[in-house]
Amino acid sequence: MGEIYKAKDLMKVISDGVPAPNCDITLQIQANYAYEGTARGIWKVDEKFINGIGVAMGGFISSAADIMMAYAIASKLQDNQSFASIDLHTTFHKPVSQGEVLVEAKVERMGKQIAYVLADLYQQDKKVASVVSSVIIINN
Repeated sequence: MGEIYKAKDLMKVISDGVPAPNCDITLQIQANYAYEGTARGIWKVDEKFINGIGVAMGGFISSAADIMMAYAIASKLQDNQSFASIDLHTTFHKPVSQGEVLVEAKVERMGKQIAYVLADLYQQDKKVASVVSSVIIINN
């Protein structure tokens, strides 16, 4: 089993060069910004993510958004809080091909127990997917 990350540990991935969680490494996504509920990163799409019709499989696209949304929510939490996605909905606008995909996530609304997070994915300056998620905030 990999290391367990708390919200503050995710912030250290960006600020201090702490190794990213295994899911980030597996998906080849690198978070490069997370502050006050906004996060950005680059997903490197290669042949491992391409399905039989020559485009990235939708589940990988959703996963890339989910990862970056984790950084967005983590940037808003206190040290004694953690989180988990409880709903995830993806709308696909264009097929994703091999190359780089910019993933931008933002905490749209945040209550005491639930946050609503949005993500948009872009390839070659065109929006390829939009993702929304509800996230439960867990007080430890």
